[in-house]
Formats: sequence, C-alpha cells, structure tokens
Amino acid sequence: MNIPVSDSVNNKLLEIAKKFGGGHVRVGFLEDKKYPDGTPVAQVAFWNEFGHGGPFPAPPRPFFRTMVEKYSKQWPGDMEVFAKIHDYDGPAILAEMGVIIAEQLRVSILDMNAPALSPTTALLHSRFPGIGEFGVTIEDVLQAQRDVAAGVAVPSGTVAKPLVWSETMLKAVEYEVTK
Repeated sequence: MNIPVSDSVNNKLLEIAKKFGGGHVRVGFLEDKKYPDGTPVAQVAFWNEFGHGGPFPAPPRPFFRTMVEKYSKQWPGDMEVFAKIHDYDGPAILAEMGVIIAEQLRVSILDMNAPALSPTTALLHSRFPGIGEFGVTIEDVLQAQRDVAAGVAVPSGTVAKPLVWSETMLKAVEYEVTK
C-alpha cells in the first residue's frame, strides 16, 4: 500500500538521512587484541562461545548470543533516544550504541556461570590466579588432573568463575564506528 507523503515530510526524512550519513558499529573482540602468546582474543572468545574439542575440551558458554538475545530488542529504542539527543548525527549515535552494547557484552561475560568449570580448571585457576590459560603448561594441567583424581580439594567461588581467569577477554571488549 502506498501512502502519499507530503514534500515537507519527504524533505525532512531526506535531511535526517543525510545527517545520519550511514555507517555501522562493530562491537566485540577487534583484530588487534591478542593474548601474550599472540593468540587472538577473538579466537578464544569463539572457543568460549561455541566450545571446543581436543585433549582438553571445553563446553560452550554462549555469553555473546545470550547478550544479543537479552538486549537487542531494546537497541532500536536506544538508537531513537540517541538520534534525538545528537540531532541525528550518525557517528555520535553509533558511538553511544557501541558504548552501551560493549558494556552489555562485559556484563554477559561476568554473568556467565554455566556450565561450571571442570574440577581441573578450577584447581588451575586457584594455582595460577590472574595469568590465564596461556601461562599454564601441559605439565601443570596433567598435575592438576592427577591431584583432582587423588582427592585434592577443588576451590569454588570466584576462583571457579568461567570466562574471567586472566580478564584479558573481558578487557578486550571494544567498539568501532565505521562508515
């Protein structure tokens, strides 16, 4: 169905579109962020999001998809508010959205508690606080597995929190506005 639009309304819409200027915002783990050994943070985030196999497998912990599902319905309303605040200045609107979505992603990482860490990983977290998986050797992992099998007490609480061992991934969340 075609609804006639007056010239003044059409002109206003064209003015708004011109002010907005196009562009988009990327939020997540940008290409330049790496762990100390050179592994891209985006790769580790992918492994955390979808899980991985191998000799030391990890289950999926869908922090990113959970964030999108939880918050994306409010993004159009947020953009509308910022459009009015910034007089339809596209880059300013997208930057505001980047700040909000990046914070929502960080909150989702912090809120993700399931599935729980394996007893071996929880023990490694307590033995190597703050250094993350890239500071732990295969020998460290094998020793932790032997210790768990021998009944060594496995820590709980914040030391057993998934996704924030070294906080590298958490601190790497960024946004970028591009045309």
